[in-house]
Amino acid sequence: MLRVAVVGSGPSGCYTAQQLVQRDPEVRVDVLDRLPCPYGLVRYGVAPDHEKIKSLQDGLRTVLEHERVRFLGGVRVGGPGGVPVKVLRGLYDAVVYCVGAATDRHLRIPGEELPGCWSATEFVAWYSAHPDAADAGFLRDVRSAVVIGAGNVAVDVTRMLMRGAAELWPTDMPQGALDTLARSGVREVRMVARRGPAQARFTTKELRELGTLPGTRVVVPQEDLALDPVDTETLPAARRRNLDVLRGWAERPPAVAGRQIRLRFFLRPVELLADGGRVGAVRFERTAPDGRGGVTGTGRYEKVPAQLVLRSVGYRGVPLEGLPFDEPSGTVPHSAGRVVRDGVVSPGEYVAGWIKRGPSGVIGSNRPCAKETVASLLADAAGPARSDMRADAVPALLAAGAEPVPWGGWLAIERAEAELGARLGRGVVKLADWDTLLAVARSPQP
Repeated sequence: MLRVAVVGSGPSGCYTAQQLVQRDPEVRVDVLDRLPCPYGLVRYGVAPDHEKIKSLQDGLRTVLEHERVRFLGGVRVGGPGGVPVKVLRGLYDAVVYCVGAATDRHLRIPGEELPGCWSATEFVAWYSAHPDAADAGFLRDVRSAVVIGAGNVAVDVTRMLMRGAAELWPTDMPQGALDTLARSGVREVRMVARRGPAQARFTTKELRELGTLPGTRVVVPQEDLALDPVDTETLPAARRRNLDVLRGWAERPPAVAGRQIRLRFFLRPVELLADGGRVGAVRFERTAPDGRGGVTGTGRYEKVPAQLVLRSVGYRGVPLEGLPFDEPSGTVPHSAGRVVRDGVVSPGEYVAGWIKRGPSGVIGSNRPCAKETVASLLADAAGPARSDMRADAVPALLAAGAEPVPWGGWLAIERAEAELGARLGRGVVKLADWDTLLAVARSPQP
C-alpha cells in the first residue's frame, strides 16, 4: 500500500488525489488543509454570483468522498504551530504540496501603505467568508474606487462593488459582507490598466457582465482605445471579442445612471495621494506602446479621486517553512513535479498547482499539471525504494499538535450554513469566522 499526503484541498490538490486513486488501485490519500473547509479558491476565490463556476465543487466533492481518499481539515503544515515538513514526510511514502499562491503582488509605489489601499485578494477573501479575513472598513466613507488591473479578478471586484443587495441576496455571501455592500455609498469605479485593451487578460464573458448591472453605466473613452496600434486581425479570437465589447461601449451615446464603471487603459499608477490620513486619490502617468509588447511613460499625468484602491496585479506564492523556494518566481523549484533542493531531487516530495508553475491558467489547467506530478510520483514509487505499509498518520498528527477535522466535520459546517440561510430567508450562507467553523466542525455529529 502506498500512503500519500496531499497538502491543499483546492482544485490542484483534488485533481492530484484523483489521479493517484485512478492510476494506483492500492494507494491511500490523505488530503490535508489548513482550513476546516475544502475546495480552496473555488470556495474562497470564485465570486458569489458565479454559481456555475462554484458548482465545480461537486466534482471536487466526488474526489474527496472516494473510498481511498480522506479529508483532514484544520491541519497546518509548516510555520508556527504547524506540523513540520520533515515530520509530515516521515508519516507518508510521499507528500505532494498543492498550496497555491496565497498572497498578492504589490505596486511598489509611494503611498501604497495608506489606509484605504488593499489587495483585491483581501477584498475577495472578505466577501467570500474566508476565516482569516475581517471587515477592515473597506467601504467606509467611500464614494469612488479605483481597481488597478485588467484580469478577471479585477472585473470580479469591480462588479461586486456595483452589485445591488437584491442581486446578492440569493448568493452564499456572508451576511455581514452583504449588509456592508448594501449600505455602500460607492457610485463610481474605475478599472485601470497600464497597457492597452488588446493586452487585457479578462475573458469576454466576465467583461460583458459589467454591462448587465442594473442602474450602472459602463464608460470607455474613445481616446484610450485609439492609443492601441495593434492590428486586430493578428489577435486571438478571444481578444478580438474583448475589443468588440469595449468599442461598443465607447460608441454608445451618453446615458444617465446612478452608478458608473469607467474602464481606462494606458495609465500607470505612480503614487497614492493622502487625504485626511487615508487614500484620497491616485496619480497616474499616461503610457504608450513601446513597440515590443510593453509600455513606456510619456511624462503626462492625471489625478483620479478615490477613497478605496484595490490592486489586482497578480497572485504570488509564499515560502513554506521546510521547503525550498525560488523568490523571483514565487514557486518551489521542481523537475516534473519533483521538489528540487540545492539542485538535487528530494525523494518523496512533490508539488502541483500554482506553487509549482506560478499563478497561471484556469481551474482546468490544474489537471495536466497534477497528471505530470503524479506520473513522477508513481514512477518513483515503483522502484526499490517503495516502503512497506505505513501506520495511520492521524495519531502522529495529533501528537504533533494538529486536531484534524474529518469529512463529517465539514458536512456539519455545510448543514449549519444551510440552516443559517434558512433562518435569514436566503439560500446557503457561509460561516465566516474560525471559532464558529471549528465549534460546528467539532460538535457531536448526528
